[in-house]
Amino acid sequence: MSEIAVELSDALAGAVEAAGESVVRVEGRARGASSGVVWSADGVIVTAHHTLDRDEDVRVGLADGRSLAANVVGRDPGTDVALLRVDASGLRAAGWRDEAPRVGQVLLHLSRPGRTVRARFGIASAVAGPWRTRTGGRLDRYVEADVALERGFSGGLFVDAAGQALGLATAGFVRGTPLAVPPASLKRVAEQLLAHGGVRRGFLGIGSYPVALPHALAESEGQRSGLMLVSVQDGAPAAAAGLLIGDVILKVEGQPIAHPEDLLPFVDEDRVGAELSVRVLRAGAARELRVKVGQRNGQAA
Repeated sequence: MSEIAVELSDALAGAVEAAGESVVRVEGRARGASSGVVWSADGVIVTAHHTLDRDEDVRVGLADGRSLAANVVGRDPGTDVALLRVDASGLRAAGWRDEAPRVGQVLLHLSRPGRTVRARFGIASAVAGPWRTRTGGRLDRYVEADVALERGFSGGLFVDAAGQALGLATAGFVRGTPLAVPPASLKRVAEQLLAHGGVRRGFLGIGSYPVALPHALAESEGQRSGLMLVSVQDGAPAAAAGLLIGDVILKVEGQPIAHPEDLLPFVDEDRVGAELSVRVLRAGAARELRVKVGQRNGQAA
């Protein structure tokens, strides 16, 4: 083995050794443990929400071998993040890197499904801008990793070759696809979970599905489809604004709405309490309504 290869191997091993002290074991499900990452030295742990089957009798195994009882501070299914707290201090928090990885950049995945840390070698296979999850959460960027999934993968840590943390590992968004929840998203969610126990998200209280618009209306509105309401929750913002089952939402704030996912940007956490202009089709005629976005933890629309 060449001297350069030896140096690289030693550097990667050193990165794993250092960053691995921030990776913990999380015992919160029936079939094996998952992993977690030390968020702050005073005992706050961040992990993947979907790996916690229960809120009681959760334990965390630290790098020094201790096993401690953990309280579930809060969860956010939208970003697949959960926050735990253990009675400990002086823990080694992960050192987060704000800069996005580049496609093809070497990365390591660290997990601790048992007593010792495990490492997997891979690359960043896809990196893109902000991404909206199917459960309504907003990630500041999309990072996909070409890393083999193994037991205890989710809740682990992606790090670069220097051991800087790139994101919380999860396979909870797309089956079989390793993704990283980036540091900025973790910070935003962790702050809300610590302050409120949940993430504030807006909702309208509707159920809908796409429908094709009549040709003449499609021409005049400049869109081929809209969203027909199949349910309107009693007492929800949509009901208070006068929306009815059978209405077809055409536009929100002037933006064409063709799929339920198109509504998600309008019910983000920073939209709670805002009034939206909603253009609907009712009995063949278009009309404008004003809807005030409500608040419900963990629910997107």
